[in-house]
Amino acid sequence: MSKENHPELLGVTDGKKVGTYVEHRFQRYLSDNYIVTIGSSAKGIDLPGENILTDIKVTSITQPQSSCPFKNARQKIYGLGYNLLVFVYDKRDIGNRCFLQFTHCTFVDRRRTADFTITRRIREMVKDGAFKEDIIGFLVDRNVPGDEIIYSDLADEILVSLPEQGYLTISNAFQWRLQYSRVIALDNRVDGVINYEW
Repeated sequence: MSKENHPELLGVTDGKKVGTYVEHRFQRYLSDNYIVTIGSSAKGIDLPGENILTDIKVTSITQPQSSCPFKNARQKIYGLGYNLLVFVYDKRDIGNRCFLQFTHCTFVDRRRTADFTITRRIREMVKDGAFKEDIIGFLVDRNVPGDEIIYSDLADEILVSLPEQGYLTISNAFQWRLQYSRVIALDNRVDGVINYEW
């Protein structure tokens, strides 16, 4: 795609339109070459097959981040439940031609899709011998969405099953954001976060 002219995108500044275009082209490529279930961006993840379970995100290098709703507070700690495949592009209109130069492609395994700061601190707390009440206090202090029952259940689960270190930034407005500088800086040294550069 980096070598092609994309006249459909000439003059387009809406990142969502560019993203939809790239996602559909990638899905069409997969459908033409593999047996794969294609989902709907509006209704769920893009590649819902149980062996793939991956959502595709496309973002511009000028503002390299993507966002998406998440469903509950547990996802901040244990991840979204699906993988992410993220394409980062640099769009250039030259005369009457439009080019998309892809700069990075990042795959984030579902085990790594939790909130970076929260999982880092929880892992430190458990390592330091935190009790259930300490973890509940931390969840309250961080304004993790939930009530006493949710906090209690999460604290019990954390003490039994330590979450993996996540690499997303998940706001309390139930939106996750993937900050590319963080995952690119990992330089493929973390299992579950793979970067390809062109």
